[in-house]
Amino acid sequence: MKKFLYISSLLIGAALAGCTDLDLIPEDTVTPESYFSNETELRLWTNAYYAMLPDADDLNDICADDVVKNILSDVLLGNRLPATEGGWNWGDLRKINFYFQHCGNCDDVNARNHYDGFSYFMRAFFYYEKVQRYGDVPWYDEVIGSKDNELLYKARDSRKVVMAHVMADLDSAINKLPEAHTPYEVNKWTALALKSRAALFEGTFRKYHNLGDWEEMLQLSADASLELIQKGGYSLYKEGSTPYRDLFARLEAPADEIILGRRYSTELSILHNTQCNSMTGNQRVSFTKRFVDHYLMADGKRYTDIPGHEKKQFVDEVTGRDPRLAQTILTPGYVQMGTDKEMINTLSKYTLTGYQYIKFVMEPKYDQSNKSPMYYPLFRLAEVYLNYAEAKAELGTLTQSDLDISVNLLRDRVGMPGIDLAEANNNPDPYLMADVTGYPNVTKSNMTGVILEIRRERTVELCLEGFRLWDMFRWKEGKQFTHEFHGVYFPGVGKYDLNGDGRNETALWKDEPVSGLGVTKYQLGVDFFLTNDTEGYMWPHKDVKRTWDEDRDYLWPIPTEERVKNHNLTQNPGWDDGLSF
Repeated sequence: MKKFLYISSLLIGAALAGCTDLDLIPEDTVTPESYFSNETELRLWTNAYYAMLPDADDLNDICADDVVKNILSDVLLGNRLPATEGGWNWGDLRKINFYFQHCGNCDDVNARNHYDGFSYFMRAFFYYEKVQRYGDVPWYDEVIGSKDNELLYKARDSRKVVMAHVMADLDSAINKLPEAHTPYEVNKWTALALKSRAALFEGTFRKYHNLGDWEEMLQLSADASLELIQKGGYSLYKEGSTPYRDLFARLEAPADEIILGRRYSTELSILHNTQCNSMTGNQRVSFTKRFVDHYLMADGKRYTDIPGHEKKQFVDEVTGRDPRLAQTILTPGYVQMGTDKEMINTLSKYTLTGYQYIKFVMEPKYDQSNKSPMYYPLFRLAEVYLNYAEAKAELGTLTQSDLDISVNLLRDRVGMPGIDLAEANNNPDPYLMADVTGYPNVTKSNMTGVILEIRRERTVELCLEGFRLWDMFRWKEGKQFTHEFHGVYFPGVGKYDLNGDGRNETALWKDEPVSGLGVTKYQLGVDFFLTNDTEGYMWPHKDVKRTWDEDRDYLWPIPTEERVKNHNLTQNPGWDDGLSF
């Protein structure tokens, strides 16, 4: 039956209607006397958990400073409101706690261990996401009935209390889940990967937001990461000449690197829009120049140290860089899988910035809306490497050996020189320390340089995988969202060669149309804007004003409706919902 365990929000529904043995009994008809008595029933109940995990469209939809869309998110626009906040829901938690309330009916110890472990993992995942969003939240480890007034109307528990429960649940999951590599099912290593992720988030959030008690969390992250690295048996995917690109441009998750992936299927019509977003301009998902500037040169030198780098034109800008750049965005020489013709940067047709992503892109037959069947990574070894190095660096205990068993393996995969700890700390990147282009809040210590390099690596390696917004939140760098989003640089109107073949196939004009056949023409001020009218960077969202409140915007508001129901729920700092309690 494992072949049917597709991680999808459609797991239970029409797509699997033909698999009658996967149909779940509705919760309102389940009683302790009729269910949870054997391995099959435990498995069928917990299968529903997979729908609680993020999917490709969720993660690709997040805007931050690295990726923007045609419509910016409410977070970036400052449009979050207590009256419209919709994330305060607890139905998924009830399903998990309902399982714990009744799983004792099963006498099969091995089955209990497996699905108890899965349930502990999911409760930890549920609460980790709630803490990310709201900070303090009420902790529930039992099913609440309509008459349980004390629990229904309880106050929020502190994030430190809740995260201690999360770590305990993850330890239980680690001890109970099977060790076999199952890239579409939660196993012991998935639980360790979540512990690595959640503890890093909480530790750095506490550190950079001055909440105290951060060292223990970072140590937990480092320890979980190292255990997975040393004992998990995973390795980086290295097949082919473009292993980074090929890791994502495939239908099935490679079990050597992917700890947990979400599976999609053309046959079952369980699909997503990741390729469509790139190849048809749906939502105009686009990288920013700030993101592209993170990439080093292929020899390991910093691109932003080059005099005049700010005004390099597209072909020069993307030439000779970290190979992952050309395996992530459309650059000269790119040929889509299944074709033999080079694609040329079409600027505003598919993007807002001129930086079009090709990560997750396969053959043209998947270009259409809701036609992408490639798997989506939820946990992979590369993230664990990055978590380990960052936790150790923030603790001040990182060594060269630590880098060599983690981040430097990522660079080695694409032929890049590794990070030299002493060199990084002796010569921190001024670009990454600057107020507008970097991370001005980074801890100033003897590890500042390597922390910046790890952040660079994380930005490059994990793009479009749902991490960036949360990384900026935990690093307390939200003010970066208020800076202008820029794209490709143009020195003025005229004709341009965007693929380096010596022929001008693109032209910009403002007042006087450009002549010539075989040239794609763009009118400035109509098709897109440049920052200085007829010169400068492509400028999406030119007139969109963004604000950021350092004392408020790192947490979401508690919904007004929920506070009206439960007067014991306090509001997060800075959010005004009009209530006096």
